[in-house]
Amino acid sequence: MKRYEGLFILNTAGKEEGVKEALDKISSEIVAVGGKVETVQKMDRKPFSRVADKKHVSGFYANVIFTGAPAVVAQLQNKFALNADVFRVLFTESPEPKAAK
Repeated sequence: MKRYEGLFILNTAGKEEGVKEALDKISSEIVAVGGKVETVQKMDRKPFSRVADKKHVSGFYANVIFTGAPAVVAQLQNKFALNADVFRVLFTESPEPKAAK
């Protein structure tokens, strides 16, 4: 089992109150493919430095740390590509936290 960090940019255009529901769906999708969610960190809405289209000028950022097999990441990328609530997602391997001295 590896530890991963997923940076999600949520598409919450016109529905600010939908952030919690979107994060709950993301967590349940991770659990459904065999991952285990450690933490969900809500960040803030940030404007994009490069605007690809005028519909999406900003997004709500969230960071999800989870553990799972390497095959889980490929499955999640395919699932979140089809999810309308997720604008972009980036998965990276996350190092184990170091114990405090």
